[in-house]
Amino acid sequence: MSETVAVLDYGMGNLHSAGKALERVASGQRILVTSDPQQLRQADRVVFPGVGAIRHCMKVITETGLDRAILDVIDAGKPLLGVCVGMQALMDFSEENQGVDCLGVFPGQVTFFGEQHGDTGQRLKVPHMGWNQVRQMHPHPMWAGIADDSRFYFVHSYCVTGLPDEQVSGGCEYGIQFAAAATRRNVFAVQFHPEKSADAGLQLLENFLRWQP
Repeated sequence: MSETVAVLDYGMGNLHSAGKALERVASGQRILVTSDPQQLRQADRVVFPGVGAIRHCMKVITETGLDRAILDVIDAGKPLLGVCVGMQALMDFSEENQGVDCLGVFPGQVTFFGEQHGDTGQRLKVPHMGWNQVRQMHPHPMWAGIADDSRFYFVHSYCVTGLPDEQVSGGCEYGIQFAAAATRRNVFAVQFHPEKSADAGLQLLENFLRWQP
């Protein structure tokens, strides 16, 4: 029987793009876009995407019971991939929207970029939007077939900081250093959008479909 990969639908994120990218690299897996907590628990793998404001994200997943389902998936040892706001929601706390408590899977904080400047002193635009290099901080199966310092596509005004070094799987710089990828046992989370990141992004999604934590 083929695996089911659940893509969490809570009204935030380009689910069509994410689902199509997963289907492109799947090898027999069923890609299921769902807002049903029970379907999430029953899936073999889960993708937690998202764009937009963290307060709305946490409000929706809490009111629908999806927050508990996400934690149950993690506790069951099933592979989970957080993307963009999905990554930020896995942290302890976000300062966005006057401060929001998140799921606490990671001990990191989500902070506003603020006014940042590049190497030549130019003021950097916020949000951080476009292609940027990701430094692979530790070997991980999710980096298989992806060259170090590959470029991925970002769109965000808030970033993850304060993670223990051993949980920072990928780093990026945009005025400041921030976590572009975080890992903890069966959880891997990225600030960038794999579905928009050409070959490197598709390779990361393919690696997720094969990953056995």
